[in-house]
Amino acid sequence: MREHYGENKRNILMAGRALIAQKGYSSVGLSEILAAAAIPKGSFYHYFGSKEQYGRELIEHYVAGYLESLERVLGDPAHGASARERLLTYWGYWLESQCCQELEQRCLVVKLSAEVADLSEDMRQALHQGTQAFIERIAACIAQGIAEGSLHTVLHPLATATMLYQQWLGASLLSRLSRDRAPMEAAMLVTRRVLVLPEAG
Repeated sequence: MREHYGENKRNILMAGRALIAQKGYSSVGLSEILAAAAIPKGSFYHYFGSKEQYGRELIEHYVAGYLESLERVLGDPAHGASARERLLTYWGYWLESQCCQELEQRCLVVKLSAEVADLSEDMRQALHQGTQAFIERIAACIAQGIAEGSLHTVLHPLATATMLYQQWLGASLLSRLSRDRAPMEAAMLVTRRVLVLPEAG
Protein backbone atom coordinates (compact mmCIF):
# COMPACT_ATOMS: atom_id res chain seq x y z
CA MET A 1 0.00 0.00 0.00
CA ARG A 2 2.79 2.39 0.96
CA GLU A 3 4.70 1.46 -2.20
CA HIS A 4 1.61 2.20 -4.30
CA TYR A 5 1.25 5.59 -2.58
CA GLY A 6 4.89 6.46 -3.29
CA GLU A 7 4.60 5.40 -6.92
CA ASN A 8 1.50 7.52 -7.44
CA LYS A 9 3.19 10.50 -5.82
CA ARG A 10 6.23 10.14 -8.09
CA ASN A 11 3.94 9.90 -11.12
CA ILE A 12 2.21 13.14 -10.13
CA LEU A 13 5.57 14.87 -9.71
CA MET A 14 6.89 13.66 -13.05
CA ALA A 15 3.69 14.51 -14.92
CA GLY A 16 3.66 17.98 -13.42
CA ARG A 17 7.30 18.54 -14.28
CA ALA A 18 6.68 18.07 -18.00
CA LEU A 19 3.63 20.34 -17.95
CA ILE A 20 5.29 23.06 -15.87
CA ALA A 21 8.44 22.94 -18.02
CA GLN A 22 6.19 23.81 -20.95
CA LYS A 23 3.61 26.20 -19.46
CA GLY A 24 4.99 27.46 -16.17
CA TYR A 25 3.80 26.84 -12.61
CA SER A 26 0.84 29.24 -12.48
CA SER A 27 -0.62 28.15 -15.82
CA VAL A 28 -0.96 24.48 -14.90
CA GLY A 29 -4.02 23.38 -12.95
CA LEU A 30 -4.28 20.48 -10.52
CA SER A 31 -6.81 18.60 -12.66
CA GLU A 32 -4.43 18.82 -15.64
CA ILE A 33 -1.59 17.36 -13.58
CA LEU A 34 -3.75 14.51 -12.27
CA ALA A 35 -5.03 13.71 -15.76
CA ALA A 36 -1.48 13.55 -17.12
CA ALA A 37 -0.48 11.25 -14.24
CA ALA A 38 -3.58 9.05 -14.71
CA ILE A 39 -4.56 9.65 -11.08
CA PRO A 40 -8.28 9.94 -10.17
CA LYS A 41 -9.56 13.50 -10.11
CA GLY A 42 -10.00 14.89 -6.63
CA SER A 43 -7.24 12.81 -5.03
CA PHE A 44 -4.53 15.49 -5.19
CA TYR A 45 -4.83 16.43 -1.52
CA HIS A 46 -4.28 12.82 -0.53
CA TYR A 47 -0.68 13.32 -1.67
CA PHE A 48 -0.03 17.05 -1.19
CA GLY A 49 -1.41 19.57 1.28
CA SER A 50 -1.53 22.40 -1.26
CA LYS A 51 -0.34 23.35 -4.71
CA GLU A 52 2.50 25.30 -3.07
CA GLN A 53 3.61 22.17 -1.21
CA TYR A 54 3.44 20.30 -4.49
CA GLY A 55 5.60 22.98 -6.13
CA ARG A 56 8.21 22.77 -3.38
CA GLU A 57 8.34 18.96 -3.53
CA LEU A 58 8.53 19.10 -7.32
CA ILE A 59 11.58 21.36 -7.07
CA GLU A 60 13.17 19.15 -4.40
CA HIS A 61 12.54 16.07 -6.55
CA TYR A 62 14.08 17.81 -9.56
CA VAL A 63 17.11 18.96 -7.54
CA ALA A 64 17.77 15.46 -6.18
CA GLY A 65 17.62 13.95 -9.66
CA TYR A 66 19.80 16.69 -11.12
CA LEU A 67 22.45 16.19 -8.44
CA GLU A 68 22.53 12.47 -9.21
CA SER A 69 23.03 13.24 -12.90
CA LEU A 70 25.69 15.81 -12.05
CA GLU A 71 27.54 13.27 -9.95
CA ARG A 72 27.48 10.72 -12.76
CA VAL A 73 29.14 13.24 -15.08
CA LEU A 74 31.49 15.00 -12.66
CA GLY A 75 32.28 12.12 -10.30
CA ASP A 76 35.28 9.84 -10.45
CA PRO A 77 36.63 9.75 -14.00
CA ALA A 78 35.68 7.00 -16.39
CA HIS A 79 38.23 5.97 -19.00
CA GLY A 80 40.74 8.43 -17.55
CA ALA A 81 38.76 11.61 -18.30
CA SER A 82 40.25 14.67 -16.62
CA ALA A 83 38.19 17.05 -14.49
CA ARG A 84 38.28 19.61 -17.31
CA GLU A 85 36.98 17.04 -19.80
CA ARG A 86 34.18 16.05 -17.42
CA LEU A 87 33.20 19.69 -16.91
CA LEU A 88 33.06 20.31 -20.66
CA THR A 89 30.99 17.14 -21.05
CA TYR A 90 28.52 18.52 -18.48
CA TRP A 91 28.19 21.85 -20.28
CA GLY A 92 27.83 19.97 -23.56
CA TYR A 93 24.91 18.03 -22.09
CA TRP A 94 23.39 21.32 -20.94
CA LEU A 95 23.67 22.79 -24.43
CA GLU A 96 22.05 19.81 -26.14
CA SER A 97 19.31 19.24 -23.55
CA GLN A 98 18.17 22.87 -23.49
CA CYS A 99 18.11 23.07 -27.27
CA CYS A 100 16.11 19.86 -27.67
CA GLN A 101 12.32 19.60 -27.83
CA GLU A 102 11.97 17.07 -25.00
CA LEU A 103 10.20 18.90 -22.17
CA GLU A 104 11.46 16.43 -19.55
CA GLN A 105 15.03 17.50 -20.35
CA ARG A 106 14.49 21.22 -19.93
CA CYS A 107 15.90 23.01 -16.91
CA LEU A 108 13.26 23.88 -14.31
CA VAL A 109 15.59 26.50 -12.83
CA VAL A 110 15.42 28.42 -16.11
CA LYS A 111 11.64 28.04 -16.30
CA LEU A 112 10.70 28.79 -12.69
CA SER A 113 13.26 31.21 -11.23
CA ALA A 114 11.55 34.49 -12.10
CA GLU A 115 8.04 33.10 -11.63
CA VAL A 116 8.36 31.60 -8.16
CA ALA A 117 10.71 34.21 -6.66
CA ASP A 118 7.76 36.50 -5.90
CA LEU A 119 5.10 33.80 -5.73
CA SER A 120 6.21 31.41 -2.98
CA GLU A 121 8.93 31.79 -0.37
CA ASP A 122 9.08 28.01 0.17
CA MET A 123 9.56 27.35 -3.54
CA ARG A 124 12.08 30.18 -3.86
CA GLN A 125 14.17 28.76 -1.02
CA ALA A 126 14.03 25.23 -2.44
CA LEU A 127 15.16 26.49 -5.83
CA HIS A 128 17.89 28.69 -4.34
CA GLN A 129 19.24 25.86 -2.18
CA GLY A 130 19.21 23.56 -5.18
CA THR A 131 21.16 25.93 -7.41
CA GLN A 132 23.70 26.49 -4.64
CA ALA A 133 24.20 22.72 -4.41
CA PHE A 134 24.73 22.53 -8.18
CA ILE A 135 27.30 25.33 -8.08
CA GLU A 136 29.17 23.77 -5.14
CA ARG A 137 29.44 20.44 -6.98
CA ILE A 138 30.77 22.17 -10.09
CA ALA A 139 33.24 24.12 -7.93
CA ALA A 140 34.51 20.88 -6.39
CA CYS A 141 35.24 19.49 -9.84
CA ILE A 142 37.02 22.71 -10.84
CA ALA A 143 39.15 22.47 -7.68
CA GLN A 144 39.96 18.86 -8.55
CA GLY A 145 41.01 19.93 -12.03
CA ILE A 146 43.34 22.59 -10.64
CA ALA A 147 44.85 20.08 -8.21
CA GLU A 148 45.43 17.44 -10.89
CA GLY A 149 46.77 20.01 -13.36
CA SER A 150 44.12 19.59 -16.07
CA LEU A 151 42.89 23.20 -15.92
CA HIS A 152 43.69 26.67 -14.65
CA THR A 153 41.33 29.48 -13.62
CA VAL A 154 41.93 33.09 -12.65
CA LEU A 155 39.20 33.11 -10.00
CA HIS A 156 38.62 30.86 -6.98
CA PRO A 157 36.82 27.60 -7.95
CA LEU A 158 33.55 28.65 -6.27
CA ALA A 159 33.60 32.07 -7.95
CA THR A 160 34.36 30.41 -11.30
CA ALA A 161 31.53 27.89 -10.88
CA THR A 162 29.10 30.65 -9.90
CA MET A 163 30.06 32.78 -12.90
CA LEU A 164 29.74 29.87 -15.33
CA TYR A 165 26.41 28.69 -13.93
CA GLN A 166 24.98 32.21 -14.13
CA GLN A 167 26.27 32.52 -17.69
CA TRP A 168 24.57 29.29 -18.75
CA LEU A 169 21.27 30.29 -17.14
CA GLY A 170 21.37 33.54 -19.08
CA ALA A 171 22.30 31.77 -22.30
CA SER A 172 19.40 29.35 -21.83
CA LEU A 173 16.94 32.24 -21.47
CA LEU A 174 18.32 34.03 -24.53
CA SER A 175 18.15 30.83 -26.58
CA ARG A 176 14.48 30.46 -25.71
CA LEU A 177 13.76 34.07 -26.61
CA SER A 178 15.60 33.88 -29.93
CA ARG A 179 14.76 30.21 -30.63
CA ASP A 180 18.37 29.91 -31.63
CA ARG A 181 21.19 27.86 -30.12
CA ALA A 182 23.76 30.59 -30.79
CA PRO A 183 23.71 31.96 -27.19
CA MET A 184 24.39 28.45 -25.88
CA GLU A 185 27.25 27.93 -28.31
CA ALA A 186 28.70 31.29 -27.25
CA ALA A 187 28.46 30.15 -23.61
CA MET A 188 30.39 27.00 -24.49
CA LEU A 189 33.10 29.04 -26.19
CA VAL A 190 33.48 31.26 -23.12
CA THR A 191 33.48 28.21 -20.83
CA ARG A 192 36.35 26.66 -22.77
CA ARG A 193 38.31 29.89 -22.40
CA VAL A 194 37.59 30.16 -18.67
CA LEU A 195 38.60 26.54 -17.99
CA VAL A 196 41.92 26.93 -19.74
CA LEU A 197 44.61 24.30 -20.01
CA PRO A 198 47.66 25.11 -17.87
CA GLU A 199 50.64 26.45 -19.77
CA ALA A 200 53.27 23.85 -20.51
CA GLY A 201 56.04 24.17 -18.02
